[in-house]
Amino acid sequence: MKELLLKRKGKFIQYLIATFMFIISHFAEIGVFALIFGAIEKGDLQYFKKVAIITIIYIMYSPISYLVSRLLRIRYMRDTILDVRKQAFDKIINMPFKQYSQKSKEVYISNLINDVNNFENKFFINLLNYLINIGMYGIALIFLLLIDFKLAIGMFMFSLVLFFLANLFTKKTTALEKEISATSEVFTTDMSNTFNGLEILKLNNIEDSFLRKSIGTINRLEKRKYMSNVFSHLQRDVIYILAFVVSVVVLVYLGYELQAGMNLTEATFVFMLSSSISNYLISAFPNWNQVKASTAIYEKIAKPEETTIKIGMGTNDFKFEDRIELTNLSFSFDKKIILKNASFTIEKGKKYLIKGVSGAGKTTLLNLLAMIHDDYDGKITVDGVDYRDISEKSFHDKVAFIYQDVFLFEDTIKNNITLYKDIPDEQVDYAVKVSGLEPILEEKSNGIYERLSENGKNLSGGQRQRISIARAIAKNAEILFVDEGTSSLNEELGRDIEKTFLELNNTVIAISHRYYEGITENYDYVIELKNGLVHRFPAKEYFEEVIRC
Repeated sequence: MKELLLKRKGKFIQYLIATFMFIISHFAEIGVFALIFGAIEKGDLQYFKKVAIITIIYIMYSPISYLVSRLLRIRYMRDTILDVRKQAFDKIINMPFKQYSQKSKEVYISNLINDVNNFENKFFINLLNYLINIGMYGIALIFLLLIDFKLAIGMFMFSLVLFFLANLFTKKTTALEKEISATSEVFTTDMSNTFNGLEILKLNNIEDSFLRKSIGTINRLEKRKYMSNVFSHLQRDVIYILAFVVSVVVLVYLGYELQAGMNLTEATFVFMLSSSISNYLISAFPNWNQVKASTAIYEKIAKPEETTIKIGMGTNDFKFEDRIELTNLSFSFDKKIILKNASFTIEKGKKYLIKGVSGAGKTTLLNLLAMIHDDYDGKITVDGVDYRDISEKSFHDKVAFIYQDVFLFEDTIKNNITLYKDIPDEQVDYAVKVSGLEPILEEKSNGIYERLSENGKNLSGGQRQRISIARAIAKNAEILFVDEGTSSLNEELGRDIEKTFLELNNTVIAISHRYYEGITENYDYVIELKNGLVHRFPAKEYFEEVIRC
């Protein structure tokens, strides 16, 4: 947290100055009230006029001071919150894929939105109030020491009691904030799942069941927030009761002092200082507990997590000149054996089709080859270099993924192909030609600079898939991983896309349930998964046998 606050030292100093301006304004107000009471006690018209002038000057100064203070604080808070959002986003983006895939994307959305907003709403408000109240407490205590040493020592001892009392609340405050964060993640996930499947729910008339479930999730979230608010107010109430008792004691003490000769101006000033010290501490300690709780949330969303993941953490570059070899590879998930002693070779430039019944482990095998899983037995090497010794970034620079659901964003077709990378125009043109995008672009008034709507909704499924292929080719990826790339397309489009895959010079490793007669046989090899065992067959022989059966 310290490095976050001090990242912009100049603006942080301005933030502290803005806080100090508020403190000055507050004590000026106390002084003005004390002077007014003194003027009333004296009954001197000339003195009263002086006090009136001082009061008018304060009234003019106060709003200007508040405005300047607020502007300085808001600018620093805005920039720092932007840093938090960037850190939270960078943490997710730079996370090893296996680590990322251990949670649903809705959890990360909750971190970026709910947790950051929660941090924004609570951290700076409580930090500001803590700094103001502690600053005013310190100044008030100094004034009190100069005026009444005995009372100042008494108020200091009282503040130590409140400090130890407040520490008893710290752990619970932090725990409640973490519960709110965790419940927000569940809430966001449930809402996303419900809305993603809303069409199915309505078609089957079961939306009421999911509505009840959603309401239950909302209630749990609101209950956590309610408990946090109640606990926060409980802290203030306990401290407030003690502060009220102390104020009564101070009032009795000042009664004796007035009888001993203390004037009304001094008594008013001392009482306001003593009451203020109590009020400052009523706010300061709960504020500090909330700052600590918010800091824990910041650590959660912005700081890299410790990981035991090995794959992708190496330092060697991914170089694929000849072959990828799997040797005695075994992999289990939830104690279920997915692969058992698999040994086969992926040759550069060849086309491989992974087949098997549903649940056989096709996607798992694809993910192993795509450097997503690292908890396997056996070895995967590329030209003799172990997968675990290769950096994930280097690997991802040389491979591309084509899925059934294509990721597109609101920008030009060109930027959706290049992903904002500086790719030569001739390479982009080649990718457009090879992927079969040329006829599609000819229909667009702006060609390759045609803007897409949200997630490419103004394109057909086949057009979207061709952009995905063009993206992979423009990237000059050495390996294309294709997971059901044609399953959502009609027969004609599916044949065209599959044919495009097979005409590429890249190494292609694909999963597909579909069989396109006259095309699918052109894969070089079929890798079949059955009961955890892996067999590799020449594609033509495999499909001839399937047809005979």
